[in-house]
Amino acid sequence: MTAGTMLYEGKAKKIFSTGDPDRVLQYFKDDATAFNAQKRGTIVEKGIINNKVSERLFRLLEQNGVPTHFVERKSDREMLTKKVAIVPVEVVVRNVVAGSLAKRLGLKEGDPIQPAIVEWYYKNDALGDPLIADEHIRLLKLATPEQMAEIKRLALKTNGLLQPFFAERRMILVDFKLEFGLHHGQLILADEISPDTCRFWDQTTKESMDKDRFRKDLGRIEEAYQEVLKRVCG
Repeated sequence: MTAGTMLYEGKAKKIFSTGDPDRVLQYFKDDATAFNAQKRGTIVEKGIINNKVSERLFRLLEQNGVPTHFVERKSDREMLTKKVAIVPVEVVVRNVVAGSLAKRLGLKEGDPIQPAIVEWYYKNDALGDPLIADEHIRLLKLATPEQMAEIKRLALKTNGLLQPFFAERRMILVDFKLEFGLHHGQLILADEISPDTCRFWDQTTKESMDKDRFRKDLGRIEEAYQEVLKRVCG
């Protein structure tokens, strides 16, 4: 199945039509952005790594009852997926205090969060993807309360599957972002799960193994992504 018309280009991916109206092709780019695209750069082979890592994790989730948009990986940078209508709410699951949560609430980075918490962010680049509450979601008609309850259930189930998976690979899943979409009326997990969308720390050293290395100019960015690929995919 070959790429047709480009339907959408985001910060990290391009989406193309295919000969099947029910399928699209995701192309993973090496472009890197941070701080709502105020910082831009390139991470060599990031697209290849994110595509392969996402495939491994989507397969794991599908095998354990979490529906996803994944169909198959077509090449190093291309993934065939089900066509979805994205719910414009970014879902962040947090297991450890880090990033904006630490700054926002004055909490100590690195403290565990038990049980995990789920946050909603309005998927709107012009507004900087602000943190929102259930009432805002209803006000903006982004999703129904029933849909958000299902999204939360699937997000926590995903967390329950991914945490031990990464722990076995000497990685701490600090937090991660998910996106969901509607496919023939069913809510399914979409987008990607990768070092771009997750915060990983090495279990022993607590060193960052994700896009924070780009955000914070920590160096050894490509090496960190390659290490994630090695641990996740072998």
